[in-house]
Amino acid sequence: MRLSQALDLAALGEAELVAGRDGIEREVRWANVVDIPDPLPWVSPGQLLLTTGFSWPAVAAEQRRLVRDLGGRGLAGVALAVPKYLEHFPDAAKEAADTVRLPLLELPWEVTFSTVTQAVNGTIVAEQYEVIEQSIRIHRELTRAAVTAASLQDLLDTLGQLIDREVVFEDPDWQVLAFWPGGEGSDPVRRATLEQGRSPAQVLAQLDRLGHLDRIRRSSGPVRIPADPEIQLLGRVVCPIWLRDELVGTVWIVEGDQELSDLHLRAAEHTAVVAALHIATQRQLAVLEVRLGATFLDALLEGKFDATAHNLERARLLGFLPEAAYRVGVLVFHAELPLAREGVLRRDRAADELRHRLGQLGEIPITSSRLNQVAFLLTGRTSPDSLWQAAGAHPSSALVLGRPQLGPDGVRRSYQEALSILPHALPGEILRYEEMLVLRVLSGDETARDAFLDQLLGPARMAKGGATLVTSLLSLAANGFHRRRAAAALHVHPNTLRYRLERAGDLLHLDLTDPDVQFRLQLAVNLMSPAHKGPVRFLRPGHLGEVRPPL
Repeated sequence: MRLSQALDLAALGEAELVAGRDGIEREVRWANVVDIPDPLPWVSPGQLLLTTGFSWPAVAAEQRRLVRDLGGRGLAGVALAVPKYLEHFPDAAKEAADTVRLPLLELPWEVTFSTVTQAVNGTIVAEQYEVIEQSIRIHRELTRAAVTAASLQDLLDTLGQLIDREVVFEDPDWQVLAFWPGGEGSDPVRRATLEQGRSPAQVLAQLDRLGHLDRIRRSSGPVRIPADPEIQLLGRVVCPIWLRDELVGTVWIVEGDQELSDLHLRAAEHTAVVAALHIATQRQLAVLEVRLGATFLDALLEGKFDATAHNLERARLLGFLPEAAYRVGVLVFHAELPLAREGVLRRDRAADELRHRLGQLGEIPITSSRLNQVAFLLTGRTSPDSLWQAAGAHPSSALVLGRPQLGPDGVRRSYQEALSILPHALPGEILRYEEMLVLRVLSGDETARDAFLDQLLGPARMAKGGATLVTSLLSLAANGFHRRRAAAALHVHPNTLRYRLERAGDLLHLDLTDPDVQFRLQLAVNLMSPAHKGPVRFLRPGHLGEVRPPL
């Protein structure tokens, strides 16, 4: 306990502090009686020395020397029983005590030393017992948290409840991972940290300038950072979290004017150790999850997924719905193969960021990395552009995407589509398969031909009377979009053709006056011509005056 607290005890209620007032907060570890001419060998730091003054030197110079020597031994204070042998502390002793900040107390002779020692030492023993109990409780709670905590926030909740201070977990980049509000209001820097999700740049710059960040990076235990009014920073204690020789995070505790006790500092250290174990475990689990997810995704991409009941159940646990439509995206890094170590690290970092972003958006957070590519799945509800930014859009990388396809087989097809347009992907851009269909059709790609026709006419083909609707559209295109000529070629009334075209336009969401739509329909006429083979050559209007209904 502190000397100021000891003076509140009834046994010291009549004691008067006559010198060394600046040392009133010294720690009292024990009260002891020493009444011999040379007490120095018999005292130790933290003792409250009780004396009658019987053996005190009579010469002022020796009194000053004795007080200075006692102060140098780290005593908590000296209590003199008065007025038996000395009426009061000599002036020389009081002057020296003020210099070395050693508290001098005058105690009425009637107050026995046994009463004082029993009261002080009994209180100290009781406090030590309480500290031991608290230590056991802290150890038990943190050990339990080490076993049961599902997240760093759970662990931080435990520490915050134990020490009742504001506590923050931050990663090595000073981003907030977890926060406990504590018993008092947040200081300005802490409020800014929570608002920004990381320690403010100007605060980090100041701490770096003063060498505090370097102290944190070099320390294996708690680092005390003093208050800094210039940046409105209250005093703090920072515990680095080490995993082997890697700094994986920090525990920040707002200390303010009331310093943390040694017990609470040990609790913070214990928490840092438990956090390191938790992070190590999570890393191992993450590696296993990534491997499991990558193996599953590889099976889908390569068409090796066996749709047994067991495998389908496992797929659902990973978040994959066999009845849903997915498009495959491939993030490709334009770099010389095989990748150098820096290239592999950049690819893996991008894959980590991509999985994190996919999880945030409710997508399946799995990827498959090979060579300079990272493949992933995407539903129609998420824009590829947001993922492109999350993956760290870079001038030397590109993102290509196949079309949305149903089920496991559809994933394989979408992946093949994405790979087929890789040669056309320019660094720094997003390229979708559907955007490349016309170019690939014009180059004579039969797979692209089928995909283009399915995309353009598929919904109408599936509708009732779909063959007639498709025939009407193609006849219109073959006759230069001249409706009367197309109606004559089909041997139907113009109003009948108008009705068919309106229905087809609604089903296919086509504006038949749009030049781009007209171009695509004319391209479809060429592709479905019996004479079509290889690269497209456009036919003259009217060439397909009689278009047979598609099979």
